[in-house]
Amino acid sequence: MDKINKTLINYFIIKGITDVPGLQAFIFLLVLLIYLLTLAGNMTIFLLICLDRQLHNPMYFFLGNLAILDISCSTITLHKLLAMFVTRNNKIYFPFCIAQMYFFSSFTSIELLILTAMSYDRYVAICSPLYYSSVMNPQACISLALACWLIGFIELVPYTVLLLKLSCYRSNIINHFFCDIMPIIKLSCSDTSALELLIFTEGVFLMSGTPFLLTLISYMFIITSIMGIQSSLGRRKTFYTCSSHLTVVVLLYGTLFFQYLRPTTDTLDSNKMFSLFNTIAVPVLNPIIYSLKNKAVKSALKRRILL
Repeated sequence: MDKINKTLINYFIIKGITDVPGLQAFIFLLVLLIYLLTLAGNMTIFLLICLDRQLHNPMYFFLGNLAILDISCSTITLHKLLAMFVTRNNKIYFPFCIAQMYFFSSFTSIELLILTAMSYDRYVAICSPLYYSSVMNPQACISLALACWLIGFIELVPYTVLLLKLSCYRSNIINHFFCDIMPIIKLSCSDTSALELLIFTEGVFLMSGTPFLLTLISYMFIITSIMGIQSSLGRRKTFYTCSSHLTVVVLLYGTLFFQYLRPTTDTLDSNKMFSLFNTIAVPVLNPIIYSLKNKAVKSALKRRILL
């Protein structure tokens, strides 16, 4: 292990998913397959939304943003992991490590905000259907999406600034498969209390807490409105329009909760497992969930295949 005390470092060594030599080829092929499926699935969703006029509405506009974010999250983490398998070079220079951390965290934050915008879209569609077209007009949707992207990129700047100020590391070996913020903090022998406090407060109250609360409030109104529908068939049909979005929300928030809001006494290896699910499984599952549980997407796909 490279011991580096009280000095800035030039690079980190990414430990990767596992040290077992016999599993390297299998893991490489598995990660490559999942990454290609992620690209194919999300690009299919994005292109369908762009090309099919029947999908030109607010819900699918936000879904297109979600597809781009899933591709971005996977690419920013998995491209380096795949390169490490091929070149057997686990070194990542400090600026690139910080950039990877910044963009991955930003994309995750933007995804939570986009999911919040989608929950608001469902709230307006179900609770105020007569005002839907005027409230969720194209200009409003574009403004909402732009706000999500801008907030996501801006709110990670304080983290990055404080990370750059860390001047002491016990080691340059990151027990992870990409540069995530918590493993880097664990390596530092500088005072990280301000950074950890910022992560907790901003994470709970802004990055995830506020989007989660807004999503929860939207669904409370949605469920109340659905329960007011007289027929059971009408209730099922209305709830079905939210089922894909609700599944993705539960999947993403559940993973992030176990990844970042568990006790700090948990091992980095367990954190790595949750990160694997968040960065590899969630992006490949999203297009499957939206295609299997969404009749409009399935119909659009059939129309494009038959052309």
